[in-house]
Amino acid sequence: MVRACRSYLFSKKILQVQHTYSNASDYFNALTINTNFHLLQTIFTLTGNFNKNILSRKYKFHNKEGLYFVSFATVYWIDVFVRNQYFSAITESLEYCCQNKGMCLFAYCIMPSHVHLIFNDANSNPGKLLKEFKVYSSKQMQKLIEENPQESRKEWMLWMMQRAGNLNSNVKNRQFWQQNNHPIELWSNKVINEKLNYIHNNPVEAGFVEEAHHWKYSSAKNYAGEKGQIDVHLL
Repeated sequence: MVRACRSYLFSKKILQVQHTYSNASDYFNALTINTNFHLLQTIFTLTGNFNKNILSRKYKFHNKEGLYFVSFATVYWIDVFVRNQYFSAITESLEYCCQNKGMCLFAYCIMPSHVHLIFNDANSNPGKLLKEFKVYSSKQMQKLIEENPQESRKEWMLWMMQRAGNLNSNVKNRQFWQQNNHPIELWSNKVINEKLNYIHNNPVEAGFVEEAHHWKYSSAKNYAGEKGQIDVHLL
């Protein structure tokens, strides 16, 4: 498992460019390092260069053995993760994937409305792995919310999830996670460090803590030499 997780670090292969992109697409590739999807869409729409095909091609797990940065949020960016039991449900699901599903986790940060991960899949199917994690954790989270007598926002949150599910033909009932994951392959040390810093500084930028390792549900603790909620492979 560890060997599979680490294999990409020792590979001497250089990522091959398989398509010839327009100038707008080249610009898009550069921007993705530090910019989110919605801001990119706005930029290209305003400049007349927005192309959904470029975005569709960019946000996919092309290299099944690659190291990826992913971000995914709750529907309507609901601040669900504000209770320890909700945070714990996500960390336990991640631990299960690491121990039983081949997930090699290198970094994570659980924010109130979204999650950031850096991982690769020892079984070479990261898209399937992430889908299974989201399906299971979605059911688990909805169950916890439903059965929590102290959850004052219960009816509102479940209604919002039901509303999202009604608008999505791929969902039968309520929807917990947004479907987008925005996977970005980390193909150089520079990009790896940028995304690692971005993940760990999220709680600092949000004003929740002054130091990244003070955020309980983040691998910043692991990288600071402390005991984190989940064991990770240090980059």
